[in-house]
Amino acid sequence: MNTETIILKNLSIGYRTKAGTRVVAEGLQAAVCSGELTCLLGANGIGKSTLLRTLSAFQPALSGEILILRSEECGVRSEISLTSLSDKELSRLIGVVLTEKPDIRNMTVRELVALGRSPYTGFWGTLHDDDWQVVDEAIDAVRIPQLRERMVHTLSDGERQKVMIAKALAQQTPIIFLDEPTAFLDFPSKVEMMQLLRRLAKEGQKTIFLSTHDFELALQVADRLWLMEPSRLNVGTPRELAQSGALARYVERPGISFDAESLTVRVNSE
Repeated sequence: MNTETIILKNLSIGYRTKAGTRVVAEGLQAAVCSGELTCLLGANGIGKSTLLRTLSAFQPALSGEILILRSEECGVRSEISLTSLSDKELSRLIGVVLTEKPDIRNMTVRELVALGRSPYTGFWGTLHDDDWQVVDEAIDAVRIPQLRERMVHTLSDGERQKVMIAKALAQQTPIIFLDEPTAFLDFPSKVEMMQLLRRLAKEGQKTIFLSTHDFELALQVADRLWLMEPSRLNVGTPRELAQSGALARYVERPGISFDAESLTVRVNSE
């Protein structure tokens, strides 16, 4: 059963500078569920990265709340504010996979994935047998056992992205945020990546939330969409947002139309 794990309550996001406060989006009300792949869509500059950074606790919200719902051992669910969590608690709760390519040499895939165990290894970072078991299980879950001993700098973009997801899995967090995980990938690799993330959400009952510009692919793979517009955040299944007209508003331009029934974009070639 999919349950809410992240709740936004009247959230405003943006930046505070010496020149004043720049509000990127405000009044955001939404929830992310476990066991689902949720994709964040929106035009360039609309605030997707700012929202993702705020959810990841990389930058503070301007106002409102981000609540995390956690299941306790007794089966009771507790609600806690993101701002009340320590860095150590956050590292055991949220895994983040960024777009930037890691500039890493002289390190194997297995060693890089093992860095995901750092929240559990203490000051000296010593890994024990059970840690290495978690690392190998993460590599197997992403289906890259053949890359285990490869040097990271020899990997393709798609292979490297899978390794970074394995690292997040080794961190054993219930929540994983990804910023443009299909960037730099060819189309078959994009499809494979999105299918992988959806499978991981379903099989592991993880909360997986990602930003993407791959509109049509998100429509086919995502369980739920967050579509940012200048004055609102639209949340729903692809079918629901198609029927509400939100997807058409986002994608349609002169020569570009959206078919709400087939969830496809049509381009006029004339």
